[in-house]
Amino acid sequence: MNGQITALYHYPVKGLSAQPLDSVSLTPGQGFPHDRVFGFARPGAGYDPDTFRPLPKNRFHVVMTTAALAGLRSHYDPATGQLTLHHNGTSLLSADLGTDDGAEAAVEALMAFLDLPAEERPILARGGDNRFTDISVVSPEMMNAVSLINLASVRDLETRAGAPVDPMRFRGNIYFDGWPAFSELDLVDREITLGDVRLRLCLRTRRCPATEVNPVSAERDLRVPKLLQEIYDHPDMGIYGEVVSGGTLSRGTEISL
Repeated sequence: MNGQITALYHYPVKGLSAQPLDSVSLTPGQGFPHDRVFGFARPGAGYDPDTFRPLPKNRFHVVMTTAALAGLRSHYDPATGQLTLHHNGTSLLSADLGTDDGAEAAVEALMAFLDLPAEERPILARGGDNRFTDISVVSPEMMNAVSLINLASVRDLETRAGAPVDPMRFRGNIYFDGWPAFSELDLVDREITLGDVRLRLCLRTRRCPATEVNPVSAERDLRVPKLLQEIYDHPDMGIYGEVVSGGTLSRGTEISL
């Protein structure tokens, strides 16, 4: 069973837009570089800047609860710490998240965009060596798992649902093609190779209401978890993998069992 990687993405700020990558280097135990290393935590979320602990995704402003976030276009430069935000071509922010002033500017920009009252002022949470992945609450190992999306599975759902399904609804790190639809879900505890990289597939990705939101229109227009359950008798799309052996990935890298 052979296929190839078609796209790579990370999401430096949890809940904000994907950033495409030409290539990425993976290291065992370190997860996908610069993925979900920031987040806008809600008041009372339990975020402690001095003591990291994983937090459930509903403690953050995320697409699952705030569909309008899908309309923001963000870009974070790890080399400079600069975060930019745009909406419909209008610049909303350019700030250095490494400074207190920059962090405050980012919070103010998000509050203005979402029209949040003062009592709902979020906190810019920094993960440091950790990351705010959805499955960080499972274990430290799972916090650093990478997510894979089989495009054949997305196409199969699209055909059966009779509606377009944008693969970006699933906010994966590694998108690939060439495997049979949903074959990846049967490979938990199996190892796969992606060029020089070796992953142990460890957990199917259970889908939440974030996937109902169209990543272009920012509207809830397709009940993806319900469709998955009705069509396939499970709510899963995609799979997580732990990095066993590191290396560099790029578009076109072969992926095989």
